[in-house]
Amino acid sequence: MQIPHIPVLLTEVLEQFKDIDDGYIVDCTVGYGGHSEALLKQNPNVKLICIDQDDEALSFSKKRLSPYHDRVEFKKGRFSDVVGELKEIKNIKGVLADIGVSSLQLDKLDRGFSFNSQTLDMRMNPQNPKSAYDVINSYSLSDLERILKEYGEVRAYKKMASLIVNQRAKKPFESAKELADFIAKNFSHPKLHPATLLFQAVRIEVNDELEELKKLLENLKILNSFKLSVAIITFHSLEDKIVKDVFKKWSSDCICPKGVMRCECGNNNSLGKIITRKPIVATREEIDKNPRSRSSKLRVFRFY
Repeated sequence: MQIPHIPVLLTEVLEQFKDIDDGYIVDCTVGYGGHSEALLKQNPNVKLICIDQDDEALSFSKKRLSPYHDRVEFKKGRFSDVVGELKEIKNIKGVLADIGVSSLQLDKLDRGFSFNSQTLDMRMNPQNPKSAYDVINSYSLSDLERILKEYGEVRAYKKMASLIVNQRAKKPFESAKELADFIAKNFSHPKLHPATLLFQAVRIEVNDELEELKKLLENLKILNSFKLSVAIITFHSLEDKIVKDVFKKWSSDCICPKGVMRCECGNNNSLGKIITRKPIVATREEIDKNPRSRSSKLRVFRFY
């Protein structure tokens, strides 16, 4: 079976879960199954619950992980929803979430994530009603400005949104390639393809990625598993900040509102501790082998 994907920060992820010798580990974003297979090999007494909203990813991983069929359970859906349904399982010891678009989705041109795609899609779940085509060709000028500013952190967001609206009035954008080429003609960037941040913004909007991450983190609290280790891999600053802020909140003893002169909450509200004070990033060796790992950041939290 040909494996077309290199899981990011694999050694670092395995290190965080190496001491788990029973119970379950949840892989929230199984994708091609790279992290899952390595965890099954490293932790022979552990069972995995593998989640994905993409039928293609689930089909591939079921075949790849078939040698471990008695230790793996697959669930389709948005990971935030599925995790919220696992609260009855008392011996979940680890949760891994590799946030963002998978290599499976990036590499297949018909999924519309690539600059060379002949479609304009970007849905992680192809059954979702809203696609990148709808965002680019139907969103108002103000809504395009909003997502470019908030999700893409595009400096020239007003100019980019205006150009898109003016161009689509002549002819709707039909493909990701057409959109990427149009942006490249009108903008430049010293290090990135000029459409990179636009594509990021549209992808986040289509898949509601930031709200999905926030919901996942909220639902993790209800698992109530003893010494549960949570490892989150992010790929851009917006995701990383959400994880960083939530982990900080979880680790804080005092939860009084800002500005309160004296602590009134008891100062004993910490849910656990932050394992990674600074995010773990890819080594130069890994980046050379897998350029997609260059922006990855791993943060880990352990509940009491």
